[in-house]
Amino acid sequence: PVLRLLEAQLQDQRREHEEEMEALKNQVDLMQEELGKQQEAFLYSLQLSPEVQVELGLQQEITRLTNENLDLKELLEKFEKNEKKLKKQLKIYMKKIQDFEASQTVVPAERRLHKENMQVAVQRKEKDFQGMLEYYEEDEPLLIRNLIT
Repeated sequence: PVLRLLEAQLQDQRREHEEEMEALKNQVDLMQEELGKQQEAFLYSLQLSPEVQVELGLQQEITRLTNENLDLKELLEKFEKNEKKLKKQLKIYMKKIQDFEASQTVVPAERRLHKENMQVAVQRKEKDFQGMLEYYEEDEPLLIRNLIT
């Protein structure tokens, strides 16, 4: 049983290796074709007059710059979309902060006392629960506001 298992693993590895070799051979063939095309283009360009060579070089540079420009435009669009998303999130958080500040104008003394006790408890537990924070749901806007500022 162990020998059969090892033989099966060896065959699987051999098959994977052969597949990788085939893929690499195909890649080398494609690269050789591309190299041949580039050599032909280079030899052809050497036969042309200097003015035509300069014109071809300029056309290639224009094509390269155009492609680069298109890539940059796509990147800019992506950043603009992300900026809009972040602005929308910021508006939501600002609204939550305003709502929270409005609710804080009328806070019972009992809740203030409870909040102070909770802060003391958090300070004691901080050593035991690194990275964790216990809070009441009504205190979430205050926590968000403190995190933002």
